[in-house]
Amino acid sequence: MASTNPFLKGSPSLSNVGAFCHAMATDLFPVCRSISGPGVRQTLGYLKERVPQLQVHAVPSGTKVFDWTVPQEWSVRDAYIEDGQGNRIVDFRENNLHVIGYSTAIDAMMDLEELQDHLHSLPDQPDAIPYITSYYSKRWGFCLTDHQRKSLKAGNYRVFIDTELKDGVLNYGEIVVPGQVSKEVFISTYICHPSMANNELSGPVVATAIACWLNSLKDRYYTYRLVFIPETIGSLIYTSSNLDHMKKHIVAGFNLTCIGDERNYSYLPSRAGDTLSDRVVQYVMRNIDENYRTYSWLDRGSDERQYCAPGIDLPIASIMRTKYGEYPEYHTSLDDLTLVTPNGLAGGFDVVRKSIEILESNIKPIIKTLGEPHLSKHGLYPSLSTKETASKVRNMMNLITYSDGNDDLLAIAQKINVPFMELVPIVQKLVKAKVMDTTR
Repeated sequence: MASTNPFLKGSPSLSNVGAFCHAMATDLFPVCRSISGPGVRQTLGYLKERVPQLQVHAVPSGTKVFDWTVPQEWSVRDAYIEDGQGNRIVDFRENNLHVIGYSTAIDAMMDLEELQDHLHSLPDQPDAIPYITSYYSKRWGFCLTDHQRKSLKAGNYRVFIDTELKDGVLNYGEIVVPGQVSKEVFISTYICHPSMANNELSGPVVATAIACWLNSLKDRYYTYRLVFIPETIGSLIYTSSNLDHMKKHIVAGFNLTCIGDERNYSYLPSRAGDTLSDRVVQYVMRNIDENYRTYSWLDRGSDERQYCAPGIDLPIASIMRTKYGEYPEYHTSLDDLTLVTPNGLAGGFDVVRKSIEILESNIKPIIKTLGEPHLSKHGLYPSLSTKETASKVRNMMNLITYSDGNDDLLAIAQKINVPFMELVPIVQKLVKAKVMDTTR
């Protein structure tokens, strides 16, 4: 699935990352995705063109994953409703939301009264096509705007859905960006929704841009693992196959969803609520937008449910712009590429990038002397003492007073009210002067 968009030539820079992400979303928007099938493979193939080390995995239908079973593979070729004159009044080729996800096939004539039992619309949003799925129960149906539905006249209609349910595979993608250590930062996003921009494509395109950025870094302390999975069943598959490794290696992680609009910044914690992931995201969001929204674990609804389930207990928090279910366009055709913008995507990318930058630099500083170190002896204190001297070194002295190996740099930054990144070069000076050690 080649792209001719000029923003996709080469890797993104920080100045054009929003345009890069929006261009990918534009290319992928028409693809009919579900939890399995050709749309997922097409999407993963496209992302692999951006990040060649992406590996595509396949899990056979019928595989047991904890209390679940991998469903059959679903594909759709065509679907429509025709009136008595042969006019297509609902057409899958115009919008892939018109067909219920995992709908079974049908080719039949029926009157309007019978047809109504298989139609779905939103009276409160008469211009929106709803997104409806039936993954684990066999049924057929169409979705349409309420205006369309109310315009239907009594009479006979042909309903045609050309879909296939068969034993096949469920695919997901995985990118590993190695670091100095085997400890990992885990990033998860999902690729199972059809044409919706914020609820679906914002996560995968931001995660892809993050992978490109990670590849561009000369030095990485942590290893980064990014997965592109169908929501719920994908995270169950991944954790059931990799749980021992994940529990041993993951130090922090983020679920990326609904991360491309310009309305809010939102954070949903891990079930524990106090992991390194939680601390980092809250710190970054607070410094980007003091009005960011914090939700509780009781507001969960995406793959954080699986990563933080009892017995799994991974440190995974969710990073979002406007949270799923909290914006009117959610799960409708109104969630389009006008709602998701380059600026919105760039903002979502920045939260993830800055969270990673803090993780990479977050050490525990330990001062090596008993009592305050003689800073001037080590070239760390002005040789001429004036009224302004204390203020010039105050941040250094406040950092030193908390450097007992118990607090990490993020905690110290919050205690002394100094931006995290301003403390990093101070630590580097103290380490170079051999008055401070660091540990992780």
